Amino acid sequence: MVDAPHISEPPAQPSVPAAAPRRVVLVAGPERSGTSAMAGALQALGMGVPAPEVAADETRPKRLAQSQWVLDLHDELLERTNVAMDDARPSAWFDTGRLNNFEPLRTRVHDWLEEQLVAGGPELVLKDPRLAWFLGQWRSAAMRCQAEVGHAVLLRPVTEVVGSRQRAHDARTSEVHRTAAWVNLMLHLERSTRGQARAFVRYHDLLDDWTVPVFGLGQRFDLDAVKAASANDIRRVHQFIDPSLRRAALTWADVDVPTRLRDLAQATWEALDRLPEDGGDTPEVHATLDGLRAAYADMYDEAQALTGSTTDAARREGARAAAAAPSAVERVPHSVRAMVPPSVRRGLRKVAGRERG
Repeated sequence: MVDAPHISEPPAQPSVPAAAPRRVVLVAGPERSGTSAMAGALQALGMGVPAPEVAADETRPKRLAQSQWVLDLHDELLERTNVAMDDARPSAWFDTGRLNNFEPLRTRVHDWLEEQLVAGGPELVLKDPRLAWFLGQWRSAAMRCQAEVGHAVLLRPVTEVVGSRQRAHDARTSEVHRTAAWVNLMLHLERSTRGQARAFVRYHDLLDDWTVPVFGLGQRFDLDAVKAASANDIRRVHQFIDPSLRRAALTWADVDVPTRLRDLAQATWEALDRLPEDGGDTPEVHATLDGLRAAYADMYDEAQALTGSTTDAARREGARAAAAAPSAVERVPHSVRAMVPPSVRRGLRKVAGRERG
């Protein structure tokens, strides 16, 4: 009897650890609303901020936790769409939203984000006051990178946001504009994050005891860096967040705006202030905010119609200045123009719309 040949077992293959889940937190809110404090806390706990970072300055000496690439991209896109960072026009959201379907831009943002998730780790935090205008771009890029997205929206009373920014020479005009811009941004930011993974954080809660909102954010978005924070990590956040950062505790008595705008802004704040509460992000609050957004659009349309004469006068003045400016041909010295054949000169005048009768 012949023994069956011995069949050896194949050598065991070394197990490959599963890739860590990818997560991107978008920290959004108007300038001076506490976005730097939130992003800086998440960075101190171990989340990555893509380098190079924006340098701190004398007005904001603390670390900003803000990527220079993200800031530069947003500035470029705002210029391309003719939208300002603190634009008060409801129509500005449609202007920036049209970029969401521009495939070369989508590819560019995705490629950059993929590089950062490989180089900087699977959990990133992106923060910029301009971010609210382009959330669709970042959500699309994260989806292509197979990363989960969480939105951290910072809430600070409008009077403090307006008061903490340096005022222009005409204080009343700047306060009106900044208040309107705050209303426009916050109402559309809330609407654009509805149905997404999101958390609303009061700036005052962050300063009073940062551990409650930040660790709550970690649980809600399943952030390993936050949930596994060490004692040293926590100590770094305590050193970073300074309760005295609340320097502009202003009320409506300190901000000079028309009554109608003040009432709309206050109602907007009161509705937004309900969202961080347990069970506060409800359809009833959404309906209130939808009504306020429609009311703001109506008010802006009325103001635009009222100031139509000023707009038309500025347009006429611009056209008059353009017509009076010398053409490129006329700016060439006569001695040089004389060297150009007459037939060529006639052609240039025709192109410039300055044909002689």
